[in-house]
Amino acid sequence: MKHSDLLKIAHNYGAPVYVYDSEKIISQFNRLTKAFGSVPKLKLNYAAKALSNISILRLMNSLGSGLDTVSIQEVRLGLMAGFQPQDIIYTPNGVSLEEIEEASKLGVQINIDNLSILEQFGTKHPQVPVCIRINPHVMAGGNSNISVGHIDSKFGISIHQIPHLLRIVELTKMNINGIHMHTGSDILDIDVFLYASEILFDTAKHFKELDFIDFGSGFKVPYKEGDIQTNVEELGQKLTGRFNEFCQEYGKDLTLAFEPGKFLVSEAGSFLAKVNVVKQTTSTVFASVDSGFNHLIRPMLYGSSHEIINISKPDGRERYYSVVGYICETDTFGNNRRISEISEGDILCFHNAGAYCFTMASNYNSRYRPAEVLWHEGKAYLIRERETFDDIIRNQVDLTYLFDPVIEKAVAK
Repeated sequence: MKHSDLLKIAHNYGAPVYVYDSEKIISQFNRLTKAFGSVPKLKLNYAAKALSNISILRLMNSLGSGLDTVSIQEVRLGLMAGFQPQDIIYTPNGVSLEEIEEASKLGVQINIDNLSILEQFGTKHPQVPVCIRINPHVMAGGNSNISVGHIDSKFGISIHQIPHLLRIVELTKMNINGIHMHTGSDILDIDVFLYASEILFDTAKHFKELDFIDFGSGFKVPYKEGDIQTNVEELGQKLTGRFNEFCQEYGKDLTLAFEPGKFLVSEAGSFLAKVNVVKQTTSTVFASVDSGFNHLIRPMLYGSSHEIINISKPDGRERYYSVVGYICETDTFGNNRRISEISEGDILCFHNAGAYCFTMASNYNSRYRPAEVLWHEGKAYLIRERETFDDIIRNQVDLTYLFDPVIEKAVAK
């Protein structure tokens, strides 16, 4: 998208606002599909938690994607967006048996990641196809906050518990149709990922009626010019050969599944915020915007770096700014960044704002969550309205009669 297009959106819909470019989402989906084009059966299940707006889900469905969900609410969103139940995989963590049973009744693929629930579900519903999430004890991601395959992770069934797992399956006679792993986000070392894949292959050999093997995702995307990223083409070439070889050994063409989220939507997203004030201190120039970690928490939560551009003056003289928000906490988006000279009222654009940005937004400080806009085939479409004060108080119950002396006396009479 051009800066002029983004400025027009900020003018028409106000700031702050999230903008998603459908062309980038489509190109990323096609790139990943092409990288694994030699696999007879490939299934890409978009990770809804990355960006769950129903219009984005409908776009993914139109591309032929499946859907990876982690809550019963995401399952319902997927069904509402047009996904067929068999194209939705439900991979929760730490939820109740009742929620898993609720999802099962909707006909989606169940994925279980702990022995307790596996045994309970298998005992009650032995005929329902179940996928098992394995923890390979391999940390393929570069950030411990978003790497979920290490030995202390709460996710998945440890490979050291395979004998116990097999015992449960044998006793319950349950139907295991898939094996799954997810090592974490920001995968850089393909050889480490391939090593974890071998653990998954070894586990799969214990089950004779599998339909698919799910390798999770976590492909790293670039966050700034020259940034390193996962070479999905190299991964596709290496993993495809090994997967096809395993299928021959297994005696059946299995489906190779992935659950990309960030890879598909991160680079497609832009977050636009207006500069409220430029504040000079003895050592720092602050550019304070009409947003904070209530809208974009990743820099504070993960230490992630989002490139920040002054799209009001993209070719201006560069100066150093610390970009901060309006929340009454430390909400620094970037320290001492080289940005074109900023004036109050300018629009700043935060890149890579498609994944885990709006979905993690909140109403902290009683601030409104922003609008969302989809840029599709050269036109802007509003896909979520900006919140209002009515949204803030919608579900609150005002106990005025308890605390207003006049009303309290009237009620007492």
